[in-house]
Amino acid sequence: MNKTKRKIFETSMKLFAEKGYEATSIEEITATVGVAKGTLYYHFSSKEEIFNFLIEEGMKLLQNSIDIKTAKYTNYIDKLKAVVLIQIKIAVKYEDLITILLSQFWGNEERNKKCKKHIYEYINKIEDIVKKGIEKGEIKKGDSKIIASEIYGLICSILVYKLRKNTEIDIMSLYKEIENTVIEGLKVK
Repeated sequence: MNKTKRKIFETSMKLFAEKGYEATSIEEITATVGVAKGTLYYHFSSKEEIFNFLIEEGMKLLQNSIDIKTAKYTNYIDKLKAVVLIQIKIAVKYEDLITILLSQFWGNEERNKKCKKHIYEYINKIEDIVKKGIEKGEIKKGDSKIIASEIYGLICSILVYKLRKNTEIDIMSLYKEIENTVIEGLKVK
């Protein structure tokens, strides 16, 4: 991605997260980036295309990170620990992306449906890990859909925690706390 496209991407992400999709205009994006509309339209045909690009690229980053990290482990509890750590890192580093995903999850517009689709695909990955862990006897028996949704829900709780704390988050301290309270509860004893 060239420098201008990256700047449009990053600026749009920040504006969509702060103001919402509807309240952000192409004019505001171009003014904030400092480019002409023609330059923006050279890279993206519409605001909707910018949004779709943000969601696609962001979810690819999350999915790829999970795939790479979980492939290193054979134990399903360790796979879930990897998922939790990656979620914390992504939520802290890409807070704007997570804010957009969560804010656009509700509704029936095409962009809402895309966000739901991507979130559900991601939760399904977690659910698959949970199901296999239950089958192997490494994870307590339970409803894998609920457990996977709870683990995904950590993203929401991490953002709320960050807002409440109003300072930088120590990723490893937060991870250890979640590992002790959530992951440990899933282990078969």
